[in-house]
Amino acid sequence: MADVAGAPARALVLIGFMGAGKTTVARELARALHTEAQDSDELLTRRLGHSPASEFEQNGEAAFRAAEEQLVCELLDAAEPGAVIALGGGSILSDRVRTALEPHVVVLLDVEAELAWQRVGGAGEAVGGPLGRPLARDREAFVALHGERRALYERHAHAFVPPLRRGDAAELLDALRALAAAPGGTRLIWAQSASGDYPVLVGRGLLRLLNGDGADELWPLSRSQSRAFLVTDQSVGSIYAELLGQTAGNIAIAPGEKTLATAEAVWRAAAAAGITRADHFVALGGGVVGDLAGFCAATYQRGVPIVQIPTTLVAQVDSAYGGKTGIDLPEAKNYVGAYHQPAGVIVDPDALETLPARELAAGWVEVLKTALIAGGPLWERVGAGDDLDEQIVLECARTKLAVVASDERDSGQRQVLNLGHTVGHAIETATGYHRYSHGEAVGLGLLAALRLSGADGLREQVRELLLARDLPVGFEGASTEAVVQATARDKKRVGDELPFVLLSEPGQARPGCVVAAGQLQAAVAELAQS
Repeated sequence: MADVAGAPARALVLIGFMGAGKTTVARELARALHTEAQDSDELLTRRLGHSPASEFEQNGEAAFRAAEEQLVCELLDAAEPGAVIALGGGSILSDRVRTALEPHVVVLLDVEAELAWQRVGGAGEAVGGPLGRPLARDREAFVALHGERRALYERHAHAFVPPLRRGDAAELLDALRALAAAPGGTRLIWAQSASGDYPVLVGRGLLRLLNGDGADELWPLSRSQSRAFLVTDQSVGSIYAELLGQTAGNIAIAPGEKTLATAEAVWRAAAAAGITRADHFVALGGGVVGDLAGFCAATYQRGVPIVQIPTTLVAQVDSAYGGKTGIDLPEAKNYVGAYHQPAGVIVDPDALETLPARELAAGWVEVLKTALIAGGPLWERVGAGDDLDEQIVLECARTKLAVVASDERDSGQRQVLNLGHTVGHAIETATGYHRYSHGEAVGLGLLAALRLSGADGLREQVRELLLARDLPVGFEGASTEAVVQATARDKKRVGDELPFVLLSEPGQARPGCVVAAGQLQAAVAELAQS
């Protein structure tokens, strides 16, 4: 699906709402490929002899859509490998166009309604640009149209790309080549943060390709130029490590929590293998391995790149993304850490098939948490008890990455991702990290957070969802007082106040909430009595 010369073996077709930047990104991608971009709106203007806006105004939307459909289908049918095509925002409304998209790599430039309106709103010729924007004159109607179309764009996209900064398209092209080299059904998420962007590939069968033909193209870092140092655990390594092929060095830690002792073991093994800043770490495993390897990569020689390959559900939907790394102290979870964004993440849902049932269920709690934060279609599926599938994994990853893009360093909105974690971490700490897995403890923390939110009906729904997966809805092995005291050592505490994340309804998480001591005591005591 991609050739060694660098041009994708299929056309790249950009779709998205008005104001997403399709024309600009198409030109940058085409420039990197030494070709010319094709823009359906510009080509339609030449064919009609006037702008699409004029056709819309003079002959009505139906006539405009018919002309657009004809031209776009001709473009897609004739598209050669390596072509770059930008489509008008409404092109995908056509059944014919959607069918014609199927052989190509479809890239969604996913712009939020507010940003799109800032770019094109009020569109007369001066504001909307030379083509005009007849559907961008009324803000309320514009936002409603954005909501109507978004699900359609997402359903047909292979790659999900937020608005790019100028010059980023060439880097995106490397990720699109990797997508082209991946198995059918693979999706690409382009992750953004203040300190760096990176590709996330989600698809079944990716692990089997990591040591075969075309693996270098799939890999986020060229292994011919950068040697890999593998960090895994003994269980995961025995199943998957050989799929990565030869590495410059490796260490397999005993399954369990990440500590100063295990961090030192990783640093010293990397030094013994002669790893330098020209090389990279690879984290193969669950959240513990990812956090540990990420922290060691952030601190070894003051920072080397890392590729995350998550093999557990909690890692695939949450911990592998966003750059939070760290290790635990006996006093509290994640007390020593650093922000260190990965160079790339490779997610193969097939790896979940080897997980023990208890671990899979515990990881599902992060799916539940993410769905509560996201609301909308993701919550509709998770709240209804739908079975886990690749699409849910993908949407959880997209939700987290969107939050991280807005607040990499946890200074504001990113704190919503801690929903359920304050009491959850306290339960882990108070019970010595051994009685409950992280996911099980967070499930208990969600129940506490929803009680503190006054969302009693939602709390009961979440409780039933936990019970349906044989997850605990109460804790043993520690007193209420011990758990409450453990929350006082939470790393999110600022001064005398510990901010909680509360949630009135799915999609409406509120960070930075102050909870009275008596309310917290009562919410924890309720769990101790369950």
